Amino acid sequence: MCLLMAKKIRANSLIKAASDLVTSREKTRAGFIAMALEKNYIASPYIEEAKALKSLANQIKEPKDLLKVTDLRIGLLTASGLSDKSLNYLTEEDKTLAIKGLIEEFLEPAGVSFIDELVYRYLLTKGDALGGKARNLAGSLGERKFLRSLLSVLNLAGINYQWKDDDTNSWLDRPKDDNGIEKRIKALYWKKEKVDRVLVMNINVPLVSKNVDLSILNGTTEDLNSSKQSIIYSHDKYIALGELKGGIDPAGADEHWKTANSALNRIRYSFAKDKLKPQTFFVGAAIENSMATEIFKQLKTGALNNAANLTDDDQLTAICNWIVHL
Repeated sequence: MCLLMAKKIRANSLIKAASDLVTSREKTRAGFIAMALEKNYIASPYIEEAKALKSLANQIKEPKDLLKVTDLRIGLLTASGLSDKSLNYLTEEDKTLAIKGLIEEFLEPAGVSFIDELVYRYLLTKGDALGGKARNLAGSLGERKFLRSLLSVLNLAGINYQWKDDDTNSWLDRPKDDNGIEKRIKALYWKKEKVDRVLVMNINVPLVSKNVDLSILNGTTEDLNSSKQSIIYSHDKYIALGELKGGIDPAGADEHWKTANSALNRIRYSFAKDKLKPQTFFVGAAIENSMATEIFKQLKTGALNNAANLTDDDQLTAICNWIVHL
């Protein structure tokens, strides 16, 4: 590893054939398991709320008496099928009407099992909320894995960095313990050999007029701001732009690559009109044979400057090291 960090890794040095990019069945299985575990983690608060709902509701003898318990009102509204967002558009009378409908149509017919029926319907609505979060989960996990690898490369090289907190929108110094910060990074700044670099996650690049997953620019934390003078409006500041696809399902692999490839072509075309040629790269978790062949062909022709399989630790480390040395 010391040799790895002491000497700059050449782009694509670990990718000698298209097959090197293909996601193995073992990595696919591991990815699905990681997704399942994360879903269970996200679901934990809903399960605990359902347990509390059951415990409090157990003190009620008749379904109609639930309306009298103020502390259960939100839980009853959820069990009625109303999402948190929908409550903003309803009056208190509307909400009471929804709860009455729940009681009359579902809880009273359930008889002595009305508490169980209440909990089931509560979890059914919360399941929709969980599904919404799960749809964004693959992308989030992919970003975390990529950022953790990048932080590891910076740490091993002894390169100091600052990171922009997505929660507070403020720049923070490198912490002594950086465990978990990859979940909150919006942008990352580092300096190597008097060269300033900023990595920005998920920004709308003005020249492209579209969102780009990963953008590396020449600049400092002060240069990246919310004004029209921000470096994101300076086209010549872009060093590299990349697409990151964290979905692990092989069934969606080709579609993810088509989306990413279209985005990368748009980037190249948009910058070429200004006679600029920033480097482009692709990182994906689910890479099948056909798309691997296409990616490898682009690497050979130079259309694509670098690529890596997100599930391959060596390739991921290599592309992160390449980014640090750009």
